[in-house]
Amino acid sequence: MVLRELGVELPILPTTVIGSYPRPRWLRHIIRLYRAGRVDEKVLQESFDDAVYAVVREQEEAGVDIPSDGEMRRDEMVEYFAERIKGFKFYGPVRVWGNNFFNKPAVVSKLEYEKPIVVNEYLFLRKVSTRKVVKVTITGPYTITDWSYNEYYSSKEELAFELAKIINREIIELEKAGALFIQVDEPALTTHPDEMEWAVEAVNEVTRGVNIKLGLHVCYSNYELLSKYFDKLNFSQFALEFANRGFRDLEVLKRLGDKEIGFGVVDVHSRRIESVDEVVNALNKVFKYVDPERVYVNPDCGLKLLPREIARAKLEVMVRGVNIIREQLKRRGLEKIVMRG
Repeated sequence: MVLRELGVELPILPTTVIGSYPRPRWLRHIIRLYRAGRVDEKVLQESFDDAVYAVVREQEEAGVDIPSDGEMRRDEMVEYFAERIKGFKFYGPVRVWGNNFFNKPAVVSKLEYEKPIVVNEYLFLRKVSTRKVVKVTITGPYTITDWSYNEYYSSKEELAFELAKIINREIIELEKAGALFIQVDEPALTTHPDEMEWAVEAVNEVTRGVNIKLGLHVCYSNYELLSKYFDKLNFSQFALEFANRGFRDLEVLKRLGDKEIGFGVVDVHSRRIESVDEVVNALNKVFKYVDPERVYVNPDCGLKLLPREIARAKLEVMVRGVNIIREQLKRRGLEKIVMRG
């Protein structure tokens, strides 16, 4: 895969988020009122809009170069997309661990793409953000397949490819709307090693005919296995968690070739706020394997499960650490990069 410049200039080590961000307490309250029938759809949608304004501004004030809308409108990454693709049905929640439940979807008929799923989310984010580039996140076909019941297609593989076609249509619609950077989330990708060959082919289907930047987020995974497919996956960037694993497994990044790393430097599963020095040290570690021009910096994963003040503090520390390294790189003449896809 040959990466090409997209004509958008960014500061070196662009800072971004993986996608989700803690919902404001007042939004959670409005959602409860809506589900209880005490406020109407108009109030709910206005509240979602207001929440996007709030969290985008929070990311930008923290210094994040490429914000997201915090996935304010999404309760869950698979359920949200399954609700908007014809052919899915929900029987009710299933226990996933402890007292946590997931409204697991079932495929009961031929899947159909009826209308754009997150294009309006992107358009609203683009209106709200002051940044050159914003990030849109989409759950990938393999993860939706793996986390759903298949009651219609002849095989899991057939279902994944059918979903890939639908997600590819959505990405093309986003590109038409002006989106520049889309991240496909595939946390399940390495969970069944015997399926990796066709799973990679299915994930690649979402990139067909797309001419903007596509990143792939795979967290808490088998990076040794994933790295064997770095060259086969048609994505310009891999957004991976490293803080949670103590920055082990960095050697797999030798296999990146000329692709980029979205480098996770703060642990979203810990409420401890990292120090600036920890972020600086982490970046110096990754530079042993990847040139600074090919490093984006982000949290390990989505921030939604953290208290809002801790999420913001982690972003502020991340940006402060990046700014220290930027000053060092500036003395070497490295200040800007051009976004590649």
